[in-house]
Amino acid sequence: MSDGHRKRALVTGGAGFIGSHLCERLLADGHDVICMDNLLTGDLANIEHLFGNERFRFFHQDVTNYIHVPGRLDFILHFASPASPRDYLELPIQTLKVGSLGTHKALGLAREKGARFLLASTSEVYGDPQVHPQHEEYWGHVNPVGPRGCYDEAKRFAEAMAMAYQRHHGVETRIVRIFNTYGPRMRLDDGRVLPAFMGQALRGEELTVFGDGSQTRSFCYVDDLVEGILRLLHSAEKYPVNVGNPNEMTIKQFGEAVLRITGAKSKFVFHPLPQDDPKVRKPDIGKARRVLGGWEPKIGLDEGLRRTAEYFRGRVQKPRG
Repeated sequence: MSDGHRKRALVTGGAGFIGSHLCERLLADGHDVICMDNLLTGDLANIEHLFGNERFRFFHQDVTNYIHVPGRLDFILHFASPASPRDYLELPIQTLKVGSLGTHKALGLAREKGARFLLASTSEVYGDPQVHPQHEEYWGHVNPVGPRGCYDEAKRFAEAMAMAYQRHHGVETRIVRIFNTYGPRMRLDDGRVLPAFMGQALRGEELTVFGDGSQTRSFCYVDDLVEGILRLLHSAEKYPVNVGNPNEMTIKQFGEAVLRITGAKSKFVFHPLPQDDPKVRKPDIGKARRVLGGWEPKIGLDEGLRRTAEYFRGRVQKPRG
C-alpha cells in the first residue's frame, strides 16, 4: 500500500448473505477485515471458512448497543440489518433500531477513526415506485405506517443520517442502493423470492407466487453486486448510487427460469399480494456506469442460478416417501 500499511475494514452484518461475500472479497483484495454481527439473521456458517485467515476477526456484537473496535480503521461498511420481508416483518423494532441507532453509532465510529463509511441502502427507499425505471433523483412513494415501513423508513433515515454526518462532520460517506440480489448463502427461510422458489423447486413442491406473478423485479448476482459496492467505496461519489441488474422480468418468468435450471416439474400456486408490495422494480444504472468505471452486471441469470442451485442442493431436505 502506498501509505505503508494494509487497509483495515469493518463490515457490520458481516455474517449475513451480502456481508459475508464482502468480507471474503476484502480479504482477497489484501485488506484486514473485522466482521461484526449479533447473529440475529446472520450465520457463522457463512464465514467459518474465513476463521483460519490471520487477517480476519469476528466480533459478536450488537451495533445498536455500542461499537468498540480497537486500533485503526480505514473503511466501515454498514450492512447490519434484517433485509428480507420475513425478517423485517417479524423484527420491525430491531430493524428500525439498527437503521437508526446502529447507523448513528457506526457513523460515530467512522468520525472517531477518520474512516470512510459506506451505507448499505436499498431499492426499498423508492417504495412502490411511480417512476420507472428508478433513478437516484427519484424520492420514492413509501407508506411510512404500512407493514414494510419499518424497513423502508429505517433505510431512508440511515441515508439522511449519513448525509448529515458528511455535511456537518465531514465524514466521507458513500451510499449504495441495492436492488434484488441473489446467490449462495441466502437463507432458505428468509422469505425472499429466490430462496423460496429454489427450495420449493428442489423439494418438488409447488412454487408460491404472490399476486398474479406479473409484478417485476431485476435480479443481480452477488459477485456483480460486491464488485459495484467496492468500486463505490473507492470512488469519489458521495450521493446514492443504484447497484443492480437492469434486466427486468416478471416474478412468474423468474420462477420459470428457476424450474428450467433445477429441472423441476413444479406448478405455480397463487396467493394474494402482500400490502404495499412493489409492482415494478428496475434500477436505472446510468449513474453507476458513469461514476464506477463502467460497472455493470456480467453474470447472466442462467449462470447465476446454476451457481445458486448448486449451493442449495446440499441444504434442501426433500420430503420422504
